[in-house]
Amino acid sequence: MIISRTPARISFFGGGTDYPQWFREHGGAVIGTTINRYTHVMARALPPFFPHTHRIVWSQIELVNELSDIVHPAVRAVLQEMKPRRGLEIQHNGDLPARSGMGSSSQFTVGLLNAMYALRGKMIGKRELAREAIRLEQEVMAEHVGSQDQVWAAYGGFNRIEFFPDGDFAVTPMVLGRERQEELRNALLLVFTGLSRNASDIAAEVTSQFASRRSQLLTMRALVDEAVNLLTRARSPVQEFGELLHEAWLIKRDLSKVVTTPVVDEVYDAARAAGALGGKLLGAGGGGFMLLVVPPERRANVKEKLSRLVQVDFEFEKEGSRIIVYDPTDAADV
Repeated sequence: MIISRTPARISFFGGGTDYPQWFREHGGAVIGTTINRYTHVMARALPPFFPHTHRIVWSQIELVNELSDIVHPAVRAVLQEMKPRRGLEIQHNGDLPARSGMGSSSQFTVGLLNAMYALRGKMIGKRELAREAIRLEQEVMAEHVGSQDQVWAAYGGFNRIEFFPDGDFAVTPMVLGRERQEELRNALLLVFTGLSRNASDIAAEVTSQFASRRSQLLTMRALVDEAVNLLTRARSPVQEFGELLHEAWLIKRDLSKVVTTPVVDEVYDAARAAGALGGKLLGAGGGGFMLLVVPPERRANVKEKLSRLVQVDFEFEKEGSRIIVYDPTDAADV
């Protein structure tokens, strides 16, 4: 039995420029961090005593004999690529809901790949893990997804990630002192809007507008470097970070009409009126989790104003996807 643990991510700036439709021509960059909210994937060889060959447990329980009959798209794609010689049991458990803007789909793909390679006795490197997940999601599964979520899930940490026109990427850890990290973490508030959406559908609409939104995307890319400079200045206040995030959200909203909704706007406006400096929807938009920047003295007021929404505590994470249980008994020939 193998169990992988893979973190969720929070992307602060640059989202949109990580789509190949954009960075293949212009390059792209994002800045963000992973957090201690995880997806766990268990993989093991299924004992040969059952009437089915494979058992897949997620929000459904699938009992199938042929890989092509698997409903879960990532499980089907990964297993068809890896062509297991024995029946498998795959189970998924997540700390956060799916389709909520936290990169859960890529979390799962990365975690499943990590577990499957471990089941075969191979330790896969972070770069190879991220690249394989990107290839599977974008080329094999033909999903409308960017390239940042897979990198966050594989690498973990607080990073600036740059995407190059040749398809490669570079991960640069942010060098922030403990005091600066704590200052930022204490100013962040994560709330669930209660709205779920299909990120691939939202992304397809947003990317279709790229040609007419060139100036907005170039500005979003520039805000990444501005945020890096802001965070690494010795005495830069959180207020500037919040205001910059507010500017980025206004630009992101202009990418497409599907990025926000009246409910999302109502939540954001209520948070700002209660004292939040800025914020954004995480992920492609349309719903899911909202990240807010709130000065400590206004935190209680904002939390009270949004008390009807689920609020999630978290800490920054730096390990990325890792194997936390490794018992390869009878697994070498999988």
